[in-house]
Amino acid sequence: MRKQEIDYILTRMLDAYGNVSDLNITAGKPFQVETSGELVRVDTDPPFEELTPFQTEIFALNLVNQDRRLSETLLAEGSCDLSYELPGKARFRVNIFSQRNNYSSVLRKLETKIPTIEEMGLPKPFYQIAKEKNGIVVVTGATGSGKSTSLAAVLNEINENKSVHVVTLEDPVEFEHPHKQATFNQREMGSDFDTFASGLRAALRQAPKVILVGEMRDRETVEIGLSAAETGHVVMTTLHTVDAGQTINRILGMFSIEEENQIRIRLAETVRWIICQRLLPKEGGGRVAAFEIMGSNLRVKDAILHGESEGKTFYEIIEASSTYGWTTFDQYIIGLYKKGVISEETAVAYATSKGVVGRGIDTVKSSRGEKTTDIEGLEIDRGYGKKK
Repeated sequence: MRKQEIDYILTRMLDAYGNVSDLNITAGKPFQVETSGELVRVDTDPPFEELTPFQTEIFALNLVNQDRRLSETLLAEGSCDLSYELPGKARFRVNIFSQRNNYSSVLRKLETKIPTIEEMGLPKPFYQIAKEKNGIVVVTGATGSGKSTSLAAVLNEINENKSVHVVTLEDPVEFEHPHKQATFNQREMGSDFDTFASGLRAALRQAPKVILVGEMRDRETVEIGLSAAETGHVVMTTLHTVDAGQTINRILGMFSIEEENQIRIRLAETVRWIICQRLLPKEGGGRVAAFEIMGSNLRVKDAILHGESEGKTFYEIIEASSTYGWTTFDQYIIGLYKKGVISEETAVAYATSKGVVGRGIDTVKSSRGEKTTDIEGLEIDRGYGKKK
């Protein structure tokens, strides 16, 4: 199989449906793409009813393209990350991995157009993030929930308004930022640096004001990131966690118990924003992002320093700070339901606290004059307890 054939198949898969986000090549299945959160088959000519292990391996090896580092990583670790470009068509973030002695490939389509905060309809705190002078900003969520896209929008806002040096450390580079007001140096793991920790350590000598770290994967990266934030840099990064509390706990879990107090003090001083994202199915098709947004104030610092306790959980602190633009997932989901963007079933299914969202939905229904219950025919038993 030659590169031209690979490119033809990838082009066919991309054009098969609208809103394609991922291409999936797995043995035992036909070519598949993910569109609006669902995997669907792609018909090709000639047709592939079931891809054989040999075909998926040849496909994977063509994507690796005789790169020695990637080949060694794939054999030693069982998976590898790379970028792939269809000239003039699209760029992909690729993960090749072995499963039951076969190779599978998943290609995430990368947007070529740099998103803006306004176009994406992101909440107002994202504008404040772009104005930060130092500290750590963490965007969290599951794989494919749009973390990189949100950060790209923030970097674009900085690019439009600030004359600063921005260094990004990515695996691989997803959005190629042009030089506007800011100066961008985008480094790709594997070709430009070997680990996030070493790339971040080197970045401190490159005089940046803003550093984007693709992911805080280990203790060393977190430690250098904290040092960078303490010395006047803005450090933006991602983590795979579901909410603000779990994000703090995940970072603390990378260190030993003896170091915990020191790390809590450093986190309390450096954390500026924690943004958590989820993608929800939209009414009428497509997906919409829901956010949990937590900034920094005295109550947040106290909860980081001493841990959460009754009445002092991150959830309750965020809930009480909605005037600052902070929001819990539940508050945001109720807002989406109120606008008619998502259904009641979706709102309840993706809620952090189903009781809170349920009550919120009932309030929205009452304000619209809709029924909030199926129970009918209730009346007061006026004869109860009276002698007949």
